Amino acid sequence: MKITHTDIWKFSIPMHPFTIATGTMHFAQNTFIRVHTDTGLYGVGECSAFPMIVGETQATCFEMAKDFAALWKGKDEEDISARLKELHDFTAFNSTIKSAFDMALFDLAAKRKGVPLYKYLNGDRTKVLETDLTIGIDTPENMAAAAIDFVQRGVRIIKVKLGKNAEEDVVRIRQIREAIGYDTKIRIDANQGWSYPDAVYALQNLGAFDIQFCEQPMRTWNDHHLPDLRKQSPIKIMADESVYNHHDAKRLIAADACDYVNIKFAKSGGIAEAMLINARCAEKNIPCMMGGMLESRVALTAFAHFALAHDNVQFYDMDTCMLGHKADPVQGGVRYNGFIVEVPDTVGIGADADEQFLTGCEKASV
Repeated sequence: MKITHTDIWKFSIPMHPFTIATGTMHFAQNTFIRVHTDTGLYGVGECSAFPMIVGETQATCFEMAKDFAALWKGKDEEDISARLKELHDFTAFNSTIKSAFDMALFDLAAKRKGVPLYKYLNGDRTKVLETDLTIGIDTPENMAAAAIDFVQRGVRIIKVKLGKNAEEDVVRIRQIREAIGYDTKIRIDANQGWSYPDAVYALQNLGAFDIQFCEQPMRTWNDHHLPDLRKQSPIKIMADESVYNHHDAKRLIAADACDYVNIKFAKSGGIAEAMLINARCAEKNIPCMMGGMLESRVALTAFAHFALAHDNVQFYDMDTCMLGHKADPVQGGVRYNGFIVEVPDTVGIGADADEQFLTGCEKASV
């Protein structure tokens, strides 16, 4: 089968403001694509640009997508490794927009076989995918109030964004624990916000509050401090922004720098590299989390398929479209049963963009 053309949309989803240590997002700056073939089948892909983390914007993704589409025109969509190599040979980095193209190829491959993506990836439906729900950075009082609301809504795992100020972060968690008690799991994410001394202070003072793990306490250029931080921390360390690919995973694991790794397609470039990251971690008994940026339920559904297919993925941060999205521009896809992510049994990813929503999005076809 040959690729005939690719449709590309600026898939902008309005949001209630969401704040992390490195900035505030008012829109999910997403890109949605359909890779068409001469059989009439097409594969869908979506990515979410998070410039303060990956260095890509919706505008850069949109322009690069045109170049990628031109590279693939007339090529065999079944040769996934060759198609992805063409993207990597064409440009370094740009993992976010690469992930949308990777996703579309895997969607096509599963559709061609007539199976859901998780089955194509040799997975099954036995795993229960219970997601956390995230509280953005705010005043300690407002964050505690949000935590109370979450618990009342049935949330059993809360992820708390920190990283603006270490001393205030301790107050934030103390007030949240005082508000909700200890029956609810709490995991924290500093998004690289702390210096090394601040990370030591924060983690040692947060140890009393039964924290499941801390994601990415410091900037990636402080990775050399992670082994010492891990020794001093009563809280387990999860590498996020420090692991873009399986080479990063190998480096951190060899240094005894982390307990867990967060896999995100927007960092890895998609499913193919995510499988390599997970394999490297599984070899060394390092469990992984399935995470995301601010994707809609299109990409979120692909995340869920991946999680079902990999036993080493043991934590699920799949609340991206629940983080203040003011629209749900998706047909099909995963559904939430409370905070259990339920995966469709339709072929491929099983999700697509809503046609009416797409009419209001800027489009290119190559």
